[in-house]
Amino acid sequence: MRRICPRIVVAAALAVLLAASGCTPSDEDDAFRPGSADVGDPYVPGYGNGGYDVAHYALDVRYDPATDRLTGRAVLTATATQGLSRFNLDLAGLDIDRVTVDGATAKHRRTGNELVVEPARGVPRGARFTVEVAYAGVPAPVTDGPLGSGGFLHTDDGAIALGQPDSAATWFPVNDHPSDKATYDIAVSVPDGLAALSNGVPGPKRSDGGWTTWRWSERSPMASYLTTLVIGDYRVTTGTHEGRPIVTAVPSGEPPNGPAATSLARTGEIVDFLAGRFGPYPFEAYGGVAVADDRIGYALETQSRPVYGPGFFADGRPNLNVVAHELAHQWFGDSVSLSRWSDIWLNEGFATYAEWLWEEHDGGQSVQRAFEARYATTDWTRPSVDPGREAMFGSAVYLRGALAVHALRRTVGDDAFFRILRQWTTERRDRNGTTADLVALAERISGRQLRSLMDAWLTGGSAPALP
Repeated sequence: MRRICPRIVVAAALAVLLAASGCTPSDEDDAFRPGSADVGDPYVPGYGNGGYDVAHYALDVRYDPATDRLTGRAVLTATATQGLSRFNLDLAGLDIDRVTVDGATAKHRRTGNELVVEPARGVPRGARFTVEVAYAGVPAPVTDGPLGSGGFLHTDDGAIALGQPDSAATWFPVNDHPSDKATYDIAVSVPDGLAALSNGVPGPKRSDGGWTTWRWSERSPMASYLTTLVIGDYRVTTGTHEGRPIVTAVPSGEPPNGPAATSLARTGEIVDFLAGRFGPYPFEAYGGVAVADDRIGYALETQSRPVYGPGFFADGRPNLNVVAHELAHQWFGDSVSLSRWSDIWLNEGFATYAEWLWEEHDGGQSVQRAFEARYATTDWTRPSVDPGREAMFGSAVYLRGALAVHALRRTVGDDAFFRILRQWTTERRDRNGTTADLVALAERISGRQLRSLMDAWLTGGSAPALP
């Protein structure tokens, strides 16, 4: 007779009891365990976190340009996607005063640019919970990003928080990846006389004791890198367009008829043109901010209110192409966002193509002429999809991406092409998408097999045949 180990008997009995209760030892989803400290996107190692999904950020910050010091309180409302024993937030360099989860004090520690939070009690999978973080310090810029200067930049009269693919974590605790979009309420207190511009619909301003609080609300889900904060001496112009607020700002030293102000004044007109091609404008506010800091050598599609570096207006003339590019991003990149940074061509290829559309509409060269000129000078060894972190803002992403867009148009015809664009921006509004998602939609609408065509134009190593 074979001897049975008592431990096996106990384990078997436990398994029977668990099964009777509807649980098995493999039901790990309901166990409390740490959320991942990295979303797993190789283009932004260490950024993004797992185990939860943020629905809303309420940010209340105070910034003093005289000391460069920022004091903040962030309240995050999130849902646990697993049972959480602890979780991470991205936050670079700032000091933490306290952290609470659902009102109870939580343990916390810093590990590099990660804030590790351990609630007093585990958060069950599916539970909605609130995290409050009080923090302060002197924010720092991002010095190793592929875009150059970014993050939180101190200026002579204020600050600029801006950058791609990472910037948000330099001024508030965040799940810093486009795959976790959220809505925002942002209150910014600055010394009287300074402007404090951010995303979305402007709220009431209030002055007290030498400080003015500016309020902004972005009610459409927004990727964290699209948040911005521009503080300084700006001339702010407010109005309405199509029933929505439009807010633009230029440095106070620029005359009202200067190139930046003149360009931004046509924001509504350009949006209306693009809406005729891409579908309804996806947000509740419009606008733009021109900055004077030469460290900002780019324009960025910060949601509902793009920011433009000074180089775009340095020749003293309006630059409507860059405005068209950043406004096109409101559909491609902002409303429909990336799932992974390797698909950044979905943002930049379509925004570059929008420049070609606008230029043709505005009396310049035709889209076909722009296509032919770029085709002749393209380096086909550089891919648009998965170009690598160092090349994520290279010409293959922008120009080869735009060539692929036009090749698709020429292949399926204008009617199907613009239906594809409008359906993409409708089906995935406020969500994320991939190259594979776009190709599948294009095949569904056109009734044609398009994968080999798009592969040739986006990643093939030699010039594809002209359609």
